[in-house]
Amino acid sequence: MNLNIMKHLIKIVFLVALFAFSSVLAFAQETGGVKGKVRTAKGDGIASATVTARQNGEDVKSAASDAKGNFVLENLKPGNYNIVFNKSGYSSGVLYNVEVKRKKTSDLGERLVLSIDQGTQVIIKGSVFAHDGRSVGGAKIEIERISGDGSSRKVGSSVSTYSGEFTFRFAEGAAKYRVTASSKDSTASKEVEVDSAAIYRLALTLNPTKN
Repeated sequence: MNLNIMKHLIKIVFLVALFAFSSVLAFAQETGGVKGKVRTAKGDGIASATVTARQNGEDVKSAASDAKGNFVLENLKPGNYNIVFNKSGYSSGVLYNVEVKRKKTSDLGERLVLSIDQGTQVIIKGSVFAHDGRSVGGAKIEIERISGDGSSRKVGSSVSTYSGEFTFRFAEGAAKYRVTASSKDSTASKEVEVDSAAIYRLALTLNPTKN
């Protein structure tokens, strides 16, 4: 190939790339965005939730929340959007008419709240008994989630009913839990593994705590 022709082609490619970069830069300078946190009603962040900016019935841009529930949607043209957010195991949510302004990322704060979908719940139900078989009401119930490395984190607490029963509800998903019941000088603990939306039942028989 002639050297002059090659130089000419290189110049054209460079100019095209420069034009494309300038166009992208100009577009970015004319756009805005939104950020915020997807959380539960208790304030816990929801990881891997899908957040979508929707305009005139069309999905414009989507992002996933991080481990703490935080997200950012960038490069949105100025205008009003409906912000749709959802996660498997939770009911979907929508924030209507969120305004996106030029060169500004609007902070939605913690306004994106999802509630557990009643149809896709992990339900852990149990009963507390004394060593002689009697139901124990008023027992303190605590539930921990056990991680793969063996560490645990408290995720709920309750008190057994007069008939010794208790219930915990969680979003669908595989997990391992430890349930502990205690009353006066007696305690009992059991672990339960869940893998899908269903009702999981267990019975805890209190044994006197050794001194």
